[in-house]
Amino acid sequence: MIRKVLLVCGILSSLLYAVMIGAIQFEGYSFTSQTVSELSAIGAPTRPLWIPLGITYQVLMIAFGLGVWVSAGHKRALRVVACLMLINYGVASFLWPFASMHQREMLAAGGGTQSDTLHILLATATVLFNLSAIGFGAAAFGKRFRFYSIVTILILLVFGALTGLAAPRVETNLPTPWVGVWERINILGFLLWVVVLAIILLRSEKEQNPQ
Repeated sequence: MIRKVLLVCGILSSLLYAVMIGAIQFEGYSFTSQTVSELSAIGAPTRPLWIPLGITYQVLMIAFGLGVWVSAGHKRALRVVACLMLINYGVASFLWPFASMHQREMLAAGGGTQSDTLHILLATATVLFNLSAIGFGAAAFGKRFRFYSIVTILILLVFGALTGLAAPRVETNLPTPWVGVWERINILGFLLWVVVLAIILLRSEKEQNPQ
């Protein structure tokens, strides 16, 4: 039962974050041309709501990481996936409250600080951890999940690159059409992968314990 609850936390985490990036906004914010990080930027009116929800997401992902570890059995690849998730969301992610970016106008005026630099470093680390988790996870199951994981990695690389190319324009407060779409596709790709992994592990548990 505990393992099942931990795995369900993975599904809940993805649902929560999907709602966050799809429903939270402030007046003048554009889902298509502004990044997700601008919702939690210093001075953004949505920051007080985003921070506690973001911490909740991290806690759910930590629980899911523990669930993956418990479910790994003799599969070393799954143990690596669990470790990557626990490091990413159990250690690195708790630095996020100290790594918020400033709003575009402030950055363009030269008001960026070390928190903006740390924000970029943590965002890069998060992407690398996620890609690594998907890569190791691909080796844990059959061809179908491996193919799905490879497609997910390709999506993350393509749309992650498109998002990264727009970063300098965000810092100079220049138009960034579609950057919000590219970033959300990237994020949703990982969130969906987490849901699929959780469902596979829940099904495998049910097969092992049919009663």
